[in-house]
Amino acid sequence: MKRYLLAVQFDESHPETEEELRAQLARTHKVNLEMEAAGSWVFAGGLMPSYASTVVRPANGTTTMTDGPFAETKEQLAGFWVIQCEDADQALAWARKGALACGRPIEVRPFNELPAE
Repeated sequence: MKRYLLAVQFDESHPETEEELRAQLARTHKVNLEMEAAGSWVFAGGLMPSYASTVVRPANGTTTMTDGPFAETKEQLAGFWVIQCEDADQALAWARKGALACGRPIEVRPFNELPAE
């Protein structure tokens, strides 16, 4: 089994209404249950908006911190799934279901499975 990150993107300039958010969460919950039943679900989580983030950046043996995201873009990371699948096709199938459930784009990225030393 390979692990994949399904990264949910969200355009923060177009927030949902409370009613839209509740409906989206209900649809997403059904996908979570389906993933769990299939043995693919590992972990999932929603994230606060990007204004709640802090970027910690290394420089010359020390760090600096700035509020908010570093990248200036409309789409931000809104949530994610960590899943395990037989192959990329299966991960993409879950991403399609997730995208339809939450109404947002999903980036599918395999984990870099480094061998144990």
